Amino acid sequence: MLIRIVRMTFAAEQVPAFLALFRESENRIRQQPGCRHLELWQDAQNPAIYCTYSHWDDAAALDAYRKSALFGEVWPATKRLFAAPPVAFSVNPVG
Repeated sequence: MLIRIVRMTFAAEQVPAFLALFRESENRIRQQPGCRHLELWQDAQNPAIYCTYSHWDDAAALDAYRKSALFGEVWPATKRLFAAPPVAFSVNPVG
């Protein structure tokens, strides 16, 4: 399993647009082949910072999603709302 975390900082006035976009697309993302889990987190100190936390079968499944039409629709729309560059990384569980 691969865990993907993407930290996104939005302009405060863009948060409602981001939340609407996420709510419109979250179930379609969860239905992507290899996606096992998706959550949205809000920073405890800064309400304009959000993280997506997702579980994928493997890097190939994540890469396939990143090449999908859905990603091509959602990511550019999300990027237009950023106040700072996103920070994204993948990790593997240890245990």
